[in-house]
Amino acid sequence: MRRLLPEGLEDSIVWDLLTFERLMTNRVIHWIYWAGLGLVAFIAFGAVGAAVGVALREASLRGFLLAIPMLIGGLLVAGVFGLLWRAFCEFYVAIFRISEDLHALRQAGVDPLRRTLPPR
Repeated sequence: MRRLLPEGLEDSIVWDLLTFERLMTNRVIHWIYWAGLGLVAFIAFGAVGAAVGVALREASLRGFLLAIPMLIGGLLVAGVFGLLWRAFCEFYVAIFRISEDLHALRQAGVDPLRRTLPPR
């Protein structure tokens, strides 16, 4: 049972935030995803910088040969981190969408465990 509120308040974003009637996680997860990708890019730039630093410190063929596997390994690790971060964020989006679907089913009067339709 909903309380009667002043007109326009029930449909506002503030009311949605205060009552959890509508989840804001899609927007939040979107920002968290891009922040995580920024961190992964920072790791990739660090790997490139470390490889260049090794190549410059050892001003010989040996330094260059040490820098190549370090560069490839660092970029591969950054790529794996990027894929894992994407999978992690998609998992949370799926969990919250399941929650929203169950909330809609409950409001419609459908019991998702019994798979029955509400009486008409």
